[in-house]
Amino acid sequence: MIHTQVIDPTFASWRAAARDLIARDIEPSTITWIDDQQAGLWNMSAAPAASTGPSRPIPRVPPEFLALAELASYHRDPSRWALLYRTLHRLGHGEPDLLARAADPDVVALRARVAAVRRDEHKMHAFVRFRRVLHDGHEHFVAWHRPDHRIVPLAAPFFARRFANMRWTILTPDESAAWDGDDLHFGPGAPRSAAPAGDDLDDLFLTYYRNIFNPARLNLKAMRAEMPRKHWASLPESTTISELVRDAPARIEAMLATPTSAAAPLVPASRELPVLREAAAACRACPIAACATRTVFGEGPPAARLMLVGEQPGDHEDLEGRPFVGPAGQLLDDLLGPAGLDRSQLYVTNAVKHFKNTRQSGRRIHQRPNPSEISACRAWLDAEIEAVRPDVIVCLGSSAARSFLGPRFNAARSRGQIFKSPWATSWLATLHPAAVLRTTDDVARGRALTNLQDDLRLAAAELQRISSLPRTPAGANTHG
Repeated sequence: MIHTQVIDPTFASWRAAARDLIARDIEPSTITWIDDQQAGLWNMSAAPAASTGPSRPIPRVPPEFLALAELASYHRDPSRWALLYRTLHRLGHGEPDLLARAADPDVVALRARVAAVRRDEHKMHAFVRFRRVLHDGHEHFVAWHRPDHRIVPLAAPFFARRFANMRWTILTPDESAAWDGDDLHFGPGAPRSAAPAGDDLDDLFLTYYRNIFNPARLNLKAMRAEMPRKHWASLPESTTISELVRDAPARIEAMLATPTSAAAPLVPASRELPVLREAAAACRACPIAACATRTVFGEGPPAARLMLVGEQPGDHEDLEGRPFVGPAGQLLDDLLGPAGLDRSQLYVTNAVKHFKNTRQSGRRIHQRPNPSEISACRAWLDAEIEAVRPDVIVCLGSSAARSFLGPRFNAARSRGQIFKSPWATSWLATLHPAAVLRTTDDVARGRALTNLQDDLRLAAAELQRISSLPRTPAGANTHG
């Protein structure tokens, strides 16, 4: 007798039906499994197979099988249900060691489906890219992804943990998942056109991706295998892959010529600010130290929730050994209060810890540090960020911003925008107070001053927005 078993396409539905069938000792070969995707074609609904005899005790099975079966249930192959029941039936009918037989065809098929699901889950974690949208005046993040298997319920809890402070929705052709800040909700699928095509996060992420791309590890064959073209439509970095591949040889030469951070060997393992400050005082990792009076390390509360990062100390800072105490620092102090920020509650530092200058007529004239000097000092800035773990980072000037994002970032062009980043929950760049002071045209100076004031207010508002939220590790980036 042939039994037709209609179930929902979930492990729970299959398990309930399988327990009933096993209890009635229904042979696997007599069952036709149909999940609700197929059932709709035949106008069927989920229901147990007709009873054909007395129930028998449900056999015990290894916990390993239940774990494997649940993972395999997310596979798209319609034959998975029959495979799971056949394996279950064999385990309960004299083959308790079945899973240990690595060459058994059913075991091979089961483990292959589990491996495929795990790989697909990993790719979803890696390739989902959120785009920011405004809904009823509130920030929401939307992503579209096309998995190989029906893994949304399996993969979604990862995003709920990783982006617990965001409200987000992930759309796939089969189903969707949404996080409202408290609970996960699942719904129907959606086409690619239902998701936004891009947002202002893409430019920041592309800059970040270009800077973390390691040309020395480029392997085109592995890249094609790990990043299938079907995912490229939803990956902003796919637009720059050809450029990165083309420029890889030149970048490798540059990497060989310039160390990543010459100061890295000098940075102690401790992330206590006094320990870091004492160690930095002896740093001679780049030539700037030779023309400076002292190292100017950052200052502020060790748990400050906002960090200001400037370019380098000036003449006054070099003499006093403290950041932002000269004319630019005075202007900054004048602007912080009206913006709603208290300098005593901020951590203030520079991307470069020594004053680069040249002497002219007995005066020390500021010189901009070059990329290799900024890179040499980057290890100290990284250590400060790890020690303070700020919620908001404000970069003052393009040089400071480029210490994070490389030489292509322009603070004047991208100012006034809040970005998610690997270093803090929120990151933005604005003008350096010294740039405002150097502007000689009254109209241009007034415009620059207004822009700097607006950006500091924006940073204060962003800090207030997230101040009641639990602290999260730096690196919670909306691109995955």
